[in-house]
Amino acid sequence: MAVLTLAAAETRLQEYLDAEQKVLAGQEYSIGTRRLKRADLAEIRAGIDYWQQKVNELANGGSGIVVRGLTPG
Repeated sequence: MAVLTLAAAETRLQEYLDAEQKVLAGQEYSIGTRRLKRADLAEIRAGIDYWQQKVNELANGGSGIVVRGLTPG
């Protein structure tokens, strides 16, 4: 069990925002007739939403969130 701090949540949020930017620059590409994706943009955006919520909770007086089980990223 770990405690999630505001700094850790902000770092994770920034990582997701950076990933989104990179994916948007080259989300899909084609090789012949095949169309391929580098990453799942919907999954990245879900991670952004999740971590933004955690940042907001911690910034608004949360003393730390106890993390149990799996969380995005």
